[in-house]
Amino acid sequence: MRTVRESVLDVLRARGMTTLFGNPGSTELPMLKEFPEDFRYVLGLQEAVVVGMADGFALASGTTALVNLHTGPGTGNAMGAILNARANRTPMVVTAGQQVRAMLTMEALLTNPQPTHLPLPAVKWAYEPPRPADVAPALARGVQIAETPAQGPVFLSLPMDDFDAEVDEETDRAAARTAARTVLHAAAPGEEAVRRLADRLASARGAVLIVGNDVDASGAWDDVVALAERTGLPVWSAPTEGRVSFPKSHPQYRGVLPPAIAPLADCLAGHDLVFVIGAPVFCYYPYIPGSYLPEGAELVQLTRDAEEAARAPVGDAVVADLALTARALLAHLPGRDTRGAAQPEPRQKAAPAVAVDGDLSPLAAMTAIAAGAPANTLWVNESPSNLGQFHEATRISTPGSFLFTAGGGLGFGLAAAVGAQLGAPERPVVCVIGDGSTHYAVQALWTAATYKVPVTFVVLSNQRYAILQWFARLEQAQGAPGLDIPGLDIVSIAAGYGVRSHQASGADELTKLVRDAALQQEGPVLIDVPVGTELPAL
Repeated sequence: MRTVRESVLDVLRARGMTTLFGNPGSTELPMLKEFPEDFRYVLGLQEAVVVGMADGFALASGTTALVNLHTGPGTGNAMGAILNARANRTPMVVTAGQQVRAMLTMEALLTNPQPTHLPLPAVKWAYEPPRPADVAPALARGVQIAETPAQGPVFLSLPMDDFDAEVDEETDRAAARTAARTVLHAAAPGEEAVRRLADRLASARGAVLIVGNDVDASGAWDDVVALAERTGLPVWSAPTEGRVSFPKSHPQYRGVLPPAIAPLADCLAGHDLVFVIGAPVFCYYPYIPGSYLPEGAELVQLTRDAEEAARAPVGDAVVADLALTARALLAHLPGRDTRGAAQPEPRQKAAPAVAVDGDLSPLAAMTAIAAGAPANTLWVNESPSNLGQFHEATRISTPGSFLFTAGGGLGFGLAAAVGAQLGAPERPVVCVIGDGSTHYAVQALWTAATYKVPVTFVVLSNQRYAILQWFARLEQAQGAPGLDIPGLDIVSIAAGYGVRSHQASGADELTKLVRDAALQQEGPVLIDVPVGTELPAL
């Protein structure tokens, strides 16, 4: 008879989940016993970093990530990163060890007393199998739930004595059959719904298209670009842009909408139909009250997420596959007659200011970084106060090329960049991150160095939480403590983790360091660049 461990490993093999991100404790060792050679274990030094690396891995590879944490304390450490993964719609199976079943009732040391409650509501499903024989089938079920739109993390609590338990042949085969199941998630819209939506687009005097993260995540990029070009609509990105979902160099592209109610509606003034694809309506913060839409405007949302459609405060919704719906609309919409029509002009790039307070301006630094990065770079960003300047400089125009947490919590960037490079080893990965954000997941530098992961980390150092200073102005909270973080020596810290590190003192040097790091591909490189602070306008 085979063991639960062997059955579990075969379930994971069947799903292609042979990379495990973890930080082991005593309750996890039985699962990891005699770890097979066809699996890869990626060690992180703290659980939030482990989940962040798995997040980047899943998003970059288009696969479901596997995580192993240490019972209740490890799950607690990872909760912020799990919340980010939920916001990012990342398919992920998070497992945590549990005390032996014989000592659960007495809550012996390291017992997770309510294991299915702890990770909620950050996960789609939380479960502790009632018997050892149920571990492998539960794992197979968890993968299916994680991969069902809207994708997201699931959680399994696994008692440590289950893995050496024997399973009979029929139970083993049943788990294998469950793991081998194929579930396709491609709900096509009804013909009448497509016709009505096409008629609304065709009859609108001034429609506008807004794209969100799921356009890129669902593989609908080309179809949405074709739809935009067929209709000639101006295109905006939805607020909280975790992925780039439309070419930023395209002449129809207008920018990122502000994440507040009244300013967003102001940007859409003059449009009578707002068509939102692959985004919530809308992700608002801070609170600036007003009308959700301009006077006289209507809204239609196309989403794969029924809950997202239900919670929208305004407009109609179609719940269906994005690419299939875009293609169906193309079949109903006539091509535009562009003869003699004025074509939209591409947005002009802003000229970067050279210095702020003696240091590079954020835009000058971003321009220098973009100049040194290869054309096929996969960008990871966690410099929220400089995000506008980043997009201005990079003008990302290919799918699958940008990752930024949609959840608003820090700690994603450094770890996700390591996972992204492991998930897409054929692409150079450049992580642009603030000095404050770096320290939410700084232990990821050790993993990058130890596994020789060739990520280029560029740290924009302004010795403050600049985005919070912006919020302090907006919320009239001047004088709040804890917004300055002087005395950080990023170069020395990186060197202590084994990462080759440099400090760039000018734009030309920064460009050269980024170019050289991308070419060498022998392991991680960190570049620290002091920048001045340019807070966005209120």
